[in-house]
Amino acid sequence: MVLKRSFCLLALALSSIYEPWKSKYIDYPKLKSLLKEGDGDSPNGRDSARSKEKAPDWTEEDEGAFVDELVNVQLEKVNAFHDETHRSLRDRTTDCESRLQELADSDKQETSKDDQEAEKAEAKGEEDLPGMLQKLDSITEEINELEKYSRINYTGFLKAAKKHDRVRGSQYRVRPLLQVRLAALPFNSEDYSSLLYQLSAMYSFVRERLKGQQERTSPEPEAKGRAVQYKSYKFWVHPENLLEVKTYVFRRLPVLVYNPQDAKTVEGGQQDPRITSLYFDNAGFSLYTDKVGKDSGASSLRLRWAGHLKDKPEIFLEKKTTEEGGNSDEVRFPIKAKYINDFLSDRYKMEKSLDKLQERQGSGSSAVNQMRSSVDAIQKFIKENELQPMLRANYKRTAFQIPGDDRVRVSLDTDVAFLREDSLDPERPCRDPSDWHRADIDANEMEFPFTGIRRGEISRFPYALLEIKVREGVKRKVNDWVNDLMSSHLVKEAPRFSKFVHGIAQLFEDHVNSFPFWLSNLETDIRRDPETAFHEEQEKKAKHAAEEQAVGSFIGSHTSRAFTAAVGSPISKSLEANKKKSVVQTGDQVAQETDSDEDEEGTSGPTAAAAAPQHQGLQSFLPSFSSSRYGRSRQREKNTQLPPGVRDPGRWIKDTGPVVVEPK
Repeated sequence: MVLKRSFCLLALALSSIYEPWKSKYIDYPKLKSLLKEGDGDSPNGRDSARSKEKAPDWTEEDEGAFVDELVNVQLEKVNAFHDETHRSLRDRTTDCESRLQELADSDKQETSKDDQEAEKAEAKGEEDLPGMLQKLDSITEEINELEKYSRINYTGFLKAAKKHDRVRGSQYRVRPLLQVRLAALPFNSEDYSSLLYQLSAMYSFVRERLKGQQERTSPEPEAKGRAVQYKSYKFWVHPENLLEVKTYVFRRLPVLVYNPQDAKTVEGGQQDPRITSLYFDNAGFSLYTDKVGKDSGASSLRLRWAGHLKDKPEIFLEKKTTEEGGNSDEVRFPIKAKYINDFLSDRYKMEKSLDKLQERQGSGSSAVNQMRSSVDAIQKFIKENELQPMLRANYKRTAFQIPGDDRVRVSLDTDVAFLREDSLDPERPCRDPSDWHRADIDANEMEFPFTGIRRGEISRFPYALLEIKVREGVKRKVNDWVNDLMSSHLVKEAPRFSKFVHGIAQLFEDHVNSFPFWLSNLETDIRRDPETAFHEEQEKKAKHAAEEQAVGSFIGSHTSRAFTAAVGSPISKSLEANKKKSVVQTGDQVAQETDSDEDEEGTSGPTAAAAAPQHQGLQSFLPSFSSSRYGRSRQREKNTQLPPGVRDPGRWIKDTGPVVVEPK
């Protein structure tokens, strides 16, 4: 059963190869033929044994031919093509960067030219921008394809070695040799982050130039005295979809990079920051229990910083309380590491910070009074609940934003790990009870995957975490691209997911009695077929529209329109529209990309012109997700005449969900 599933997965991967590179992939059929196993493809153990009996004798010459083809021919071919393509992508990216730099430099020189020459230079630069946007799209799409190419070939090599060792492994084993060779080659471990940062900055520059400063939409005014409310959407992202999600988002927002020296700026070549959150609870895990039970007034307390403690980063103490209606109230202030132990034991009340604040704003200012009350409230909260550090969450964060607009904020957390930070066991504490953090982790500057941590003290989350925050009152058209991403096959919805709750549930299973509902999803494959995902989304929308209509008719209102099912994904429609539009696209149409970051503000561009397509779907920027074949099949279904006595079932078996095989 397991072998059959692995062969099916490999066949599925090989069937999704990028056609222009077809001859550059691993020649898996040739490697199988060199094994001379006859009909040994059956995953059934008895058939496999029978095929070994029928297979011809295996000689040293046969072994040498197979190893030579696998390691010296196929592996070298794949690695050479990957290296050549990656170098080409870097060169094309650098070329685009230099051209845009020339355009930026020309802006500075225009002040010394007369008006006529300046207008000509500006017009010429603006004419080149749509073509430049097409080049950036081409590079981005090819990076996606190259990442898939690496993954498919890496899987193919491991499967070929596994098949060899299973069929011919009695005398010769190839997998150890292959793994050593794979570790020495970069094609399966290439990091595309630097390229993505460069592309993100260039996308931002081109968008700004195309829409022009005079057409820029100013941020929506906020009501004074009223806190800004956001609606949060959380998702899991499978590692195979991670790069595609990143490229989809940064085409609409630049990547936001944390600058530890001053503020957050967009700069290429920097690494995403590693964020550490230290969560507090007591021996009875009452904060966790309240959080899982969704109790009104449930609170959490954490210390949070970016980077290593040795670098003396700014540390924030944050208390968040969930109120009725789902809104939350947050209190936070910075605190230095050397004062944390005294603060937790109620021996230090932030006197130095309060004195500095009084010097700047005066002793009777509201900021001073607010900070003093926050300090007293948090210390009282710690003392009453007997809180201590229990859990460490560590992750790498990629943030996205357009500066100046906070209507949409996006963050993507990868390499997520949860570690025990408690001292519940007096004989074998994870943390020194007299200290507020684990010195073994911070003194040694441990990073993911934390190989030095004992088993049972760490839980590595298998997926990336995507969070999208949309400000209340944002027009629907502004976040159409967000809706397309959220309903796509690239993400798995994870409502109410909490790092604090998940880490406690995984590492303190014997100490708690209730568990979050999403734990069962960890045992399933969250990847989905694009066509199946589209089917499910259409059914969900139809059901929602029917419920709204029923409620509207009951109360006598007509606020909802009847749902019209789409034939084929809106993404494929947008793809064709985008191809036609890209040549003649105006500044308004290009600049309708919006977004933001989880911790930062951004600005979104103007909405599309009336002539632009109403749907700006996911596939308009990621053509590899086109579901035109699905659209054609749906059209054939419509025109098919059923024989007498046969009726349309309404829903096909293939659309009812994944097949579950249960052994008896």
